[in-house]
This record gives sequence, C-alpha cells and structure tokens, in this order.
Amino acid sequence: MVSFRGASAEAMAAVTEQFGAVSEASAAQVAGDLFAAAKAFRTEGSLRRFATDQSVAPEARVGLVDSLFAGKVDAAALGLVATAVGRRWTKTRDLADALEQVGVIASVRSTGAQGAKLVDELFAVRQLVNGNPGLRDALSDRVRSVADRAGLVESLIGGKTLPATVQLVRQALSGSYRNVGLALEDYEKTAADVNGQGVATVRVARALSAQDEARLATALSRQYGRTVHLNIVVDPEVVGGVRVEIGDDVIDGTVSSRLDDARRKIAG
Repeated sequence: MVSFRGASAEAMAAVTEQFGAVSEASAAQVAGDLFAAAKAFRTEGSLRRFATDQSVAPEARVGLVDSLFAGKVDAAALGLVATAVGRRWTKTRDLADALEQVGVIASVRSTGAQGAKLVDELFAVRQLVNGNPGLRDALSDRVRSVADRAGLVESLIGGKTLPATVQLVRQALSGSYRNVGLALEDYEKTAADVNGQGVATVRVARALSAQDEARLATALSRQYGRTVHLNIVVDPEVVGGVRVEIGDDVIDGTVSSRLDDARRKIAG
C-alpha cells in the first residue's frame, strides 16, 4: 500500500475516518467516483496544483471541487473529495494517490463478507497476468486506450468474478502503479488489511491439503498476531518443502534452498 508522511499521513487519516460512515450498499459507487476524481487530479496539472496550493484558502479549494463534481458523483464521494482537498498534502501527487487508495478500500468494502474471495480472485488474476507475457504486454501497452484494455479484462473475467474484482483490475490499468501486477499485489494487501488480515505467498512443489493449509495459516497467524490469508503458488522448482513470503519476511524451508546452500558451502 502507498505510504504517506507528515501532513499527507494526517490528511489520509482524516479522509479514511470519514469514509467509515459510507454504507456497504453505496461503497462500489463511491469507489468508482473516487477513482474518477483521482484520475482528474492526476491528469489535470492545473487542477491538482490549485487543489493543493496552501496559499489558496481551503474554502476556495473546496468550492472548486463542488463546482466541478457536484451532481456528477455520489454525495458521499463528493464529501470525501472535499475533505481531501481541504487538507494539506506533503506532495501534490499524494492527493490523487490517497483518493485512489480510499477508492480501493471502498471497493473492498462493497464485497461485504466476501473479502477473502476478493483477495483470492485478485491473486488469481495477478498470477494469470504474470504467467502470460502476451496478456501482460497487452494490458501494459499504453498505445492501446484504457477502454480497449478494460474491454480485454471484461472479456477475461467479466461475469466470472466478483464485481469488485473487475472494478479493481480495471483501475489497475490506469492508476498510479507502473504495471498491472504491482497494482494487483497492492490491492490484495489492502483487501486483506481491510478484513484484518495479513497476506502470505506460499510456494510449494505440490498443492497442500486443506488440513496442511489450515495448520500453516494457524501457525503464521499465531506468529504474526493476526489472521493470515494464504496465497498458494505451486512451483515445481521448489522441489519440496515450503517457502513463505509475508511482508518483508521470507521463511525458506524448501529443498531447493538447502541444495543451494550446500553448493555454496562446497564451492567456498
């Protein structure tokens, strides 16, 4: 997830706190409106500079937002954008990044009790994109319009996944990330965090049984002090054992890593 510092961190906290009053029923609409607002601030330099100019009175900045977005976005989304514009930001780009991040939280909130399913689906799409160079290139091709690339996404997962999954994959095409894979990975973490979970990527040579998955999840949850959602990757190069990546931590108990260690010792 994007991290904010100083005044931007305080502004983000204020917007996120206000978002807590948004209902689950309207969350998907709010997410879409926040994504649209973030795009406007990101692409329109003069608008972004005015909205973050501390020499301009907050009332004037908020007034501009009202004149531009009133009647075009959900009232709750307009309130969130107004709050954001009325605050001080450490960097001008932080305004758009914060609105995008709150939009992601809103999209996650729209799934209700299906948050874990959303994490699984985002992970599955990310694996599909990363494992298919042709698809990855097509989705990253800036020569193709966003609408064209979004149509490709719709043809792949439309009607097969949660609406929030489609919404977030579409956002990954035009948001603040360098590529779709990085955006989806961050969205996964946000989705898990909204549901009070961490995310662990587990690499194994063969699929784990349900019992083994449950035991591993329990052990990791106990170690990290919160529920841990497992993303399982079957990777034949692992040979045997398990490699767990969670945050900046790597727990490598694979046969391949032990073989590599042995080779280094022999060579040394």
